[in-house]
Amino acid sequence: MAELPAAESPATDSPTSGLRHNKNWQLLWLGQSISITGNYIFDTTVVLWIATIIARGKPWGPAAVGGVLIAAAVPALIVGPVAGVFVDRWNRRRIMMTSDVCSAALIASLLVLPAFGSHLSAAIKLGMIYAVVALAASFTQFFAPSRAAIIQSVVAADDRVRAMGLLQSMASFAAIVGPPLAAPLLFVFGVQWALVIDAASFLVSFAAIWTMRLPSAEHLAPSARPGFRREFAAGLRFFRSSPVLVALAVGVVVATFGAGAINVLMVYFLKVNLHSAPRWLGTLDAAEGAGAIVGALLAGWIAAKVGSGRAFWGGLVVCGVVLIVLSRATSLPVALAIMACIGLALGPVNVLVGALLLGATPQEMLGRVTSVIAPMQQLASVLSMAGVGFLASTALRGFNTRVGGINFGPYDVIFAGCGLVFVAAGLAVIRPLRARSDSASPEPTTEVAGQPVT
Repeated sequence: MAELPAAESPATDSPTSGLRHNKNWQLLWLGQSISITGNYIFDTTVVLWIATIIARGKPWGPAAVGGVLIAAAVPALIVGPVAGVFVDRWNRRRIMMTSDVCSAALIASLLVLPAFGSHLSAAIKLGMIYAVVALAASFTQFFAPSRAAIIQSVVAADDRVRAMGLLQSMASFAAIVGPPLAAPLLFVFGVQWALVIDAASFLVSFAAIWTMRLPSAEHLAPSARPGFRREFAAGLRFFRSSPVLVALAVGVVVATFGAGAINVLMVYFLKVNLHSAPRWLGTLDAAEGAGAIVGALLAGWIAAKVGSGRAFWGGLVVCGVVLIVLSRATSLPVALAIMACIGLALGPVNVLVGALLLGATPQEMLGRVTSVIAPMQQLASVLSMAGVGFLASTALRGFNTRVGGINFGPYDVIFAGCGLVFVAAGLAVIRPLRARSDSASPEPTTEVAGQPVT
């Protein structure tokens, strides 16, 4: 990874207690707020750009749009598992700054398409877009675990749940406001403005990270390395040996699987079960996002009352029950309220994944552990979207039966099934997460690849 200059400053050895006085955290949160919002604008713009301009009226349009999703997903499965080894070797701040600069340059390179698009074929345009999306997603595989390590360095253990809550609530807010901005930017001002905004957002993130004054412990001293394969295997062994990390992975996979089912089938559930027009889909998504913002902000309070572990598995169980209730909804207003409750339950779950992971993983293993869970989450998303779509289109196509006077159709059956999986997963992780709190210390010292992990 290329070396970039960093701001020179005296480094502190311990993070500042209290987020209000933690300048490092405030800079990181500000930079990520702008960057993630820019990403949501860009993601939606690319889909609209391909569907309504590049592939407009073409029979292969849906496949072209699907290619973007594939280009974004593949790096998580291929690059993600190996990125963690290098994140644990290299300076995390330089990784993040390099990723931001390269991502900004990649997005900016697409400006040649609106400038010279009339001279390029659709295949060339799509090839460039897919390449940029895939490369940017590859840099994200290095950026995300580095960010987790930086948070562990600059945020005190007692503040991590609140910090993760603020980060997650900001991401949920960006998911609500970002996509609606994409359409007017594209159709009124042109695609170049969405590209400029996203590229600029990466530069803002770069500036925020460059300005941070990190603890000296973050600058990992180089040491004798046992080799990539042994380091990679050591990360897997550490992950498997930690009941907390395995439980978190189970929760993440199940939550992602349920979210995938809702994303794929909600438009059909809206029409068939709620007897409403598809145009309300965005409103349902907004209701869930609003609930997620509130849930994320309440995560710290909930964890303080019942403990982080109990709040995590309890959130999975509650989400499952509410998802089962949603499967029986027959009107839009009721579904809106239920979707808000689903977001409210998932908000703390999403927050506590990060807080519990940081508490259970030492700095020198954090990149590899994060890079184990992230590909599992991406794979669950892909399998969920493909699986439930296939199930609804084949085995459950036209399914309609009555049991005890209650009518069951394909979409409500799948939603209820996902809800039961949520409940089962929540109950399954009770034991490893019992009495786990947001201030939990790392796992006991373990010998990994011949070096102590503390």
